[in-house]
Amino acid sequence: MTESHRPALTPRGHLVFAPTADAVTLSPELAARLEPAFARGVGHGLLELGLREVGTPLPPDFAYWRDFAARYVTVLCTSAHGLPEHAAADAGELSPPPADALAALVNSAPPMPGGEYLTAEVLAGLWLQIDVAFRTERVQAKTTLQEFLRTGNPAWHLVGRVHFNLAENRSDEEAPFAFIATYTTQLSAQGRAQHLALGEALREYAGARNKSRLLALLKPVQEGSAQCPWLREMVESGEIYHPLRWTPAEAFQFLTDTPKLEAAGIVVRAPSSWETSRPARPKISASVGGRVPSVLGKDALLDFQVELTLGEERLTAAEIRALLKGSDGLQFLRGRWVEVDRAKLSQLLERFRAVEADASAGGLPFAAAMRLVAGVSVDDEVGVGAAPDPDWSEIAAGPWLAETLRGLRSPEGLARVDPGSALRATLRPYQQAGVRWLYLLHRLGLGACLADDMGMGKTIQVLSLLLVLQQESSTGRRPPGTASSSILVAPASLLANWAAEVERFAPTLKVHIAHPSSVSAADLKEMTPESLADVDLVITSYGALLRHEWLTNTRWQVAVIDEAQAIKNPGAKQTRAVKKLIAQTRVALTGTPVENRLSDLWSIFDFTHPGLLGSGQAFGKYVRRLAEAKSYGPLRELVRPYILRRLKTDKSVIADLPDKTEMKAFCHLSPKQAALYSQAVEELTEALDTADDMKRKGVVLAFLMRFKQICNHPSQWLGNGSWAEADSGKFARLRELAEVIRDASLEVSGRAVG
Repeated sequence: MTESHRPALTPRGHLVFAPTADAVTLSPELAARLEPAFARGVGHGLLELGLREVGTPLPPDFAYWRDFAARYVTVLCTSAHGLPEHAAADAGELSPPPADALAALVNSAPPMPGGEYLTAEVLAGLWLQIDVAFRTERVQAKTTLQEFLRTGNPAWHLVGRVHFNLAENRSDEEAPFAFIATYTTQLSAQGRAQHLALGEALREYAGARNKSRLLALLKPVQEGSAQCPWLREMVESGEIYHPLRWTPAEAFQFLTDTPKLEAAGIVVRAPSSWETSRPARPKISASVGGRVPSVLGKDALLDFQVELTLGEERLTAAEIRALLKGSDGLQFLRGRWVEVDRAKLSQLLERFRAVEADASAGGLPFAAAMRLVAGVSVDDEVGVGAAPDPDWSEIAAGPWLAETLRGLRSPEGLARVDPGSALRATLRPYQQAGVRWLYLLHRLGLGACLADDMGMGKTIQVLSLLLVLQQESSTGRRPPGTASSSILVAPASLLANWAAEVERFAPTLKVHIAHPSSVSAADLKEMTPESLADVDLVITSYGALLRHEWLTNTRWQVAVIDEAQAIKNPGAKQTRAVKKLIAQTRVALTGTPVENRLSDLWSIFDFTHPGLLGSGQAFGKYVRRLAEAKSYGPLRELVRPYILRRLKTDKSVIADLPDKTEMKAFCHLSPKQAALYSQAVEELTEALDTADDMKRKGVVLAFLMRFKQICNHPSQWLGNGSWAEADSGKFARLRELAEVIRDASLEVSGRAVG
């Protein structure tokens, strides 16, 4: 692996390290450590990342795989508690995390080449490869498990770990909490850690021979006391070795310092009734889009409702006042202890109620509502656009918005939309779902990014949508005041292809090609929106869009751009021209919505959903914050309803697509090729006999090129320009292949695939 490599996934889910021009450069020292590991296999490379590169600054994609491998090492360490020091490496494989945990890891992945092929199954397979690599290296190292992992990083504590246990004691009103420090001694038959009070360790490890084991056990406590004054006092007084009665204030101080204790290597255990090992928190709960807005689309204004809840229960006004008047820390409410931060709750409640008041007066803008639901903040404002604090607030889609988003995320369940006999083809099930998805977004007045794999029928899905809209127009179901014509913008080289596809699959669509290749420049210049009254679809190029303002001044029903990567440069003239198009629905067609930079995604969405991702500058800052947080989940959640991407490799999408097969076809040399080849062999032999050592390599390379050219076609070597078919065995084989493809195409021409 060189410094210009980065992780990439193949369509079959194999992780490789592929060269790329814009990869973040790794330091020579880091590259030197990773190169031999990945040369052994991806499992060894990931183990190297997770075991030895903890704390090393890495690019987002490397950091993602490092953190994934570190999860394996963490599970390994936890599983190793209580095992003998010389436990065998083949004691049984470490099973991957649950499917929901793997799915969460998939959702938090940063952009990377082949990221669309990342699935929970792929992560599970990589997990097992790490497990195999660990066991192989463990055997080869011929050391104890503790010694092997300690060479990776001292942070992996592999001895019995100290536990700080907090429990409720409701029978004691003055000190309703109890604390005891324990340590793990061994694993039970059920695989659970068995505990003893920490004071027992003083007796178990008594004597000079056991001093090092005692010091190793208490090392996390020593490190924790350096960060927590209250713990230092307990250690110095010896209270750490005895059960203690604690007040709510002492218990809350313990909970506040939990991250410091865990960083030191101490396991913190809270009452089992506390979810996520912390007491419940009252939360500001908001609902967006409970009712159907009066106007649909990006200009829609949604309702916004706020309440303060504890779990699933809504708090009364009196309870809210009591919480805000009480003390910070732990308060007893509705039969349980809850954590309260009065300043945080007051600030959030005030902000959310201000949003609620604004929404009641005029409605919440659609883009701001979507960002709030996804937990995305693409700017620095503290008002509507600011994302909620997930620890103290939550925003959910209301009934109408939730149902709408459900349909966009799972279009298979939407009501059927049928172009009827006007479509001269049979849509596959996934293509039918795509048409329903496009139609729903059109009815909502929202944009779409159709990003299916090449060859899966993006063209025919768009044509089906236009046929459905044509039917609505002819039967009087088109909403009054809306445009009747649509526009398609594509590279000039594809205009003829689009025209041919329309003629083949949707001949009832009335098409006008607004391009000098079909219309004179004078006629193009004189065209007006009124002259398009009977036209269903105008097909034009990106260049023509720049030269004819009437194309961007006309109001369209649907504006479709093909090869949407053409607008990835926000500052380009053609990008600015495309974004001037006026349409009820904007659709971008692309096979790769995110190529190498998230700015490409922003540019496409700035066309399909202006304002949803904020300005380019604000979005860039937001992406940097995501990289620092190592989670791209909120951004994925925001854009997911508006991107539809299906892959050929997904058998649940297109089960009858056969697997790619490869076979070797041997092409016989023609008489002319055979004669030239024999002559070249003789000349090579003579040249090697007379060449010295320095020239022999050059002679061999030159003749290898000659042999290749002769085998392709004699004319490539001779340069005579004749290119006669009979002179090349490869030409004959090419004719055979072309005839087979032609015959196969005739057999399936009635079924639309691409």
